[in-house]
Amino acid sequence: MKIGLFFLVVGYLLSQFYRSFLAVLAGMLQTDLGVSADDLALSSGLWFLAFALMQLPVGWALDRFGPRRSTALVLGLGGTGGALAFAMAQNALHLHVAMVLLGVGCAPVLMAAYYIFARIYPPAIFATLAGAVIGFGSLGNILGALPLAWAAEAFGWRGTLLALAVVTAAIAVVLWFVIQDPPAVQAPEGARGSLLDLLKIPALWVILPLLAVNYAPAAGLRGLWAGPYFTDVYGASATQVGQFTLLMACAMIVGNFAYGPLDRLLGTRKWVILAGNTLGGLCLLALWLVPVPGMWTSALMLAAVGLFGASFPLMMAHGRSFFPAHLMGRGVTLLNLFSIGGVGVLQMLSGRVHSAAAPLPVEAPYQSVFAFFAVVMLAGCVIYAFARDRVD
Repeated sequence: MKIGLFFLVVGYLLSQFYRSFLAVLAGMLQTDLGVSADDLALSSGLWFLAFALMQLPVGWALDRFGPRRSTALVLGLGGTGGALAFAMAQNALHLHVAMVLLGVGCAPVLMAAYYIFARIYPPAIFATLAGAVIGFGSLGNILGALPLAWAAEAFGWRGTLLALAVVTAAIAVVLWFVIQDPPAVQAPEGARGSLLDLLKIPALWVILPLLAVNYAPAAGLRGLWAGPYFTDVYGASATQVGQFTLLMACAMIVGNFAYGPLDRLLGTRKWVILAGNTLGGLCLLALWLVPVPGMWTSALMLAAVGLFGASFPLMMAHGRSFFPAHLMGRGVTLLNLFSIGGVGVLQMLSGRVHSAAAPLPVEAPYQSVFAFFAVVMLAGCVIYAFARDRVD
């Protein structure tokens, strides 16, 4: 099982890379293909929406077939096909199609690991394991920052994506051979074993709104807006953008490792999550009020948004604590549906916010984006304040 989990982390590294690499390639794509920032916002949002919509069939497949087939086949076909389509793209539509395929391919990887954790490991360490997977897998964020900028400048973005297609296919093949499926669980007599059973759990309804918005600011800023923001406002080079997005990626990794064990150390999940996300919302408010505080100050503020916005594994542990064993696959993917679906919707809405803002001064569109993310983050915190705390 350990070797299978190791390669699931490697697969999740690819997932993190593919959701965030547009920020670094934005300038090259705008020059070579003539696409706009709004086109890239739509492409990025489509990745998250495709990823989110796949969660329901992935949850069913995990409960029905186990993680081995569910992960290897989908990553191999969707991930490899998406990377190839991106490498051959000629216009914005081609990028949209490629990002949809990449979102589909990446959809089962993290949930397969979470499914295994929920089935065979003690519930009390779920958040720590979940955070560790995202922390190690978030090295993909680092690869999608400065190393990607170097590779794209040295080999071209098309050549880089072709190489990534080969890597994606190879990892999918390895996953087919190394993942071990946990024993199947039979539903209790009389239990329907459907998604509707999960939606009847009242405790989830005040958790889901924050889950839908808490990752969106960090993912949207790291994956898309950081690049144009530093380029347009500060005239940053591709290498500088890579440095700043690398800093944000490192902060997100630290956040995932930090959030994981805090529920056991402090004896609460709710208040750790609420405090962290409130601080992230306040950082966004600060960037709205002072959108040009200086290049490195901006970079540090965005890094803080990434750090405090890394509460996803702890939120997953909070929601998972209410699920019956025979619905664990559907349960964890339902939570992921709201999280990633929220990112996709808010990513596309942020593109509308950006384009609707006054073009001058140059920071005004990004100031609107910061305000938009701050409002939705803090609104989610208000609803989550009524959640019922639960620790294992």
